[in-house]
Amino acid sequence: MEMNASYTSFVAVGDSFTEGMSDGLPDGSYRGWADLLAARLAAREPGFRYANLAVRGKLIGQIAGEQAPVAAGMGADLVTLVGGLNDALRPKVDMGRVRAHLEESVALLAPSCRQLVLMRSPGRNGPVMDRFRPRMEELFGIIEELADRHGALVVDLYGAPALADPRMWDVDRLHLTAEGHRRVAEAVWQTLGLPPEEDWRTALAPTTAPGWAVRRSQDLSFARRHLLPWIGRRLTGRSSGDGRPPKRPELLPHDASAADRLS
Repeated sequence: MEMNASYTSFVAVGDSFTEGMSDGLPDGSYRGWADLLAARLAAREPGFRYANLAVRGKLIGQIAGEQAPVAAGMGADLVTLVGGLNDALRPKVDMGRVRAHLEESVALLAPSCRQLVLMRSPGRNGPVMDRFRPRMEELFGIIEELADRHGALVVDLYGAPALADPRMWDVDRLHLTAEGHRRVAEAVWQTLGLPPEEDWRTALAPTTAPGWAVRRSQDLSFARRHLLPWIGRRLTGRSSGDGRPPKRPELLPHDASAADRLS
């Protein structure tokens, strides 16, 4: 890996994590780690171009079929691919098919760019996530294997206790807060060999845990507003991203001043 390298273009591929949920902006759109990273890269390189093809709810087969070929055709310097976790969190999943779609995507993307970046996604501490941990770790093993085979970089977010802290997660317990996304952007930045600005692994300051009654109220609100609708979509085969276009479908110049607006 070239240290302190310059990148002239960046394409982000994936699902809600890369789309930027739940790092909300005043206009109702989402920012997220990929936008933050693009802004920082644009500040270093005049004429920098950026596309974000990620759409919430996408499974790895959809990413492989709909996003990876488009991203490969753009010929960007840098491509990030994060996918497969939506599959692993479903009640039933064929991990062999997940592996095949990841292999297809990586084999297509790696030769199309100067640097492909994969991730071991973060996981929130808690009993629901604990149920799916074996699948997540199987997925991350596949990702490590493919990275070794194709010369991709891997950002290990799963191994960072700070990102497992429930305070880094939105009330839906599935998506990072603005602070979580900011730390992910820094983690990718450092993995690319660029000068660090902070230690993104630093733990949040200790705080007093809420009492039993508050926790139960939070659990009930979570179940009503987020868990039950999520289960309903799984049972009916629907997705939160159905019919939704990518947030930035073309590889276009990215305003360098966005680095100030998004920091």
